Parts: sequence; C-alpha cells; structure tokens
Amino acid sequence: MRTFIFATAFLLIGLAAGSIPVSDATAHWADVRGHSIYYEVRGSGHPLLLLHGGGASISASFSRQIDAFAATYKIIAPEQVGQGHSPDISGPLSYTEMMEDTAALLEQLHVTDVDVVGWSDGGILALMLAVKYPHLVHSVVISGVNIAPDGLLDSDRSDQRNTAATSIDSEKIEVADNAPINEKATIDEKLRQLWASAPTITELNVALLQHLQKPVLVLTGDHDVIKLDHTMEIYRALPQAQLSVLPNTGHATFEQRPELVNPMVLNFLAQN
Repeated sequence: MRTFIFATAFLLIGLAAGSIPVSDATAHWADVRGHSIYYEVRGSGHPLLLLHGGGASISASFSRQIDAFAATYKIIAPEQVGQGHSPDISGPLSYTEMMEDTAALLEQLHVTDVDVVGWSDGGILALMLAVKYPHLVHSVVISGVNIAPDGLLDSDRSDQRNTAATSIDSEKIEVADNAPINEKATIDEKLRQLWASAPTITELNVALLQHLQKPVLVLTGDHDVIKLDHTMEIYRALPQAQLSVLPNTGHATFEQRPELVNPMVLNFLAQN
C-alpha cells in the first residue's frame, strides 16, 4: 500500500462550494441545465478545456499547468457541481450529468472543436464528452482514468478512491472552515458512491472507445491508483491513441511531473 497524503481533505475540496473567495477577473458563472456552475477563462488562442479531478478544483488539479497552457491557448475551466466553487444540487453525483453540464457550457459559450485535458474524473468526463459530442472535441489528453470501478487497484478500490489525491500540496486544498458538517458528509458520501459504482458500462466501455475517432494522449503514473493493464486496455481500444507511462509517479501526474507533462501535452496538441 502506498502512502497517500491529504486524502480526506482532497475529498472535501468542493464541500463549501460557493464559499471559496473569488477575486480573479478570470472568474465567471453560468446557469446550465437549471443550476449554476463556476468556470474560469484564461489566455487566448484555440480553446482548451481543462477538467479537474473528482472532488477537486481547477487550481488544485492544474496549478502547474495553467500559466504554461494559457500562453498558447484560451483555457476554459469549469468546476463541476458540488466541487470547487460550484454549489451542490440535490441528488447523487453522476458522470453523465457532469458531462452534460460541460457540453451545455461549451454550447452556451458557442465553443466547438476544443482540445480537452482531463485528470482523473476529469479524464472520464473528457472521454464521455468526445464520445457523445464529437463536434465539440478536437483532441483529448487524459491521465489517471478508469472506464469501470474495477479499473482501480484492489487496495485502493476498498476506499472507493478517497485516496486518489497522491501528494497534493496541502496549501492548495480549498475547504471553507465554516462549511456545515452535514454538507461535508453529503458531498463525501456522494463522491464515494460515484467512485464505487461508476463509470457504468453504458457511460464508457471498450466498444465506445473503439469508435472514438479523435487523437488521444493517454497518461498514467507507474504507481497510479489505476491498474496498468486497465490503462493499457483503454489505450489499445482507442484508434488514434498515444501512451506515456511516467516513471516514479503516482496518480497526481500533473502535480508531480509538470516538467515532463507540460511539454508532452503541448507538443501533442500542437501536432494534432
């Protein structure tokens, strides 16, 4: 069993959604599908959609990428319901619903043909978005992605992915001190239920990936919480995929290996 740091705190990043201070001129709010979500826009150029990890925020997931990517691309970075700044809504968390929220935001912004970079849960959403809405997506970069709950290492699946945030800097954990206890329990339980039961076979499967005619860069750490053979199954199913296994790296590839990941991602995007 690997040592995981700040796992519980990471789960709670989105607990007090809406209560995290927003002072950046890049911050925006949108009403999508009957509820409000927070998103940021940075830089200029071809649109690049950043999709954060489960229970996280954009800054916690991509703090070491935002400036580098915004130098070339127009970053659009939403935070999903109940996570980051976005308020929670009633009912369980659903990859399908979060994907539909993301598609609705892009359509509201009149943006198509985006490059998408997704980490962990964000990578799941990136694949689902590309499968269902191919006109919205140009290319995809994913890291730490499973297409079924059994894609997690057995040692980690028992915790239902609550330890997925390896070596996230505690200073980047954004949890409001005054968040009510019942709200914390609610989002915690929603995330656990999501990770234990999804993605479902109707949301993602090998057959769907085999029909995805988009360039995809598949990243994983050699010590990821996703089984390597599961990652290989995803890579082999994708018709236009590239694979990179990062050495001495856990689940948090973007946080741990920006010196490798950033030029690799930018090069992939530039070539496609």
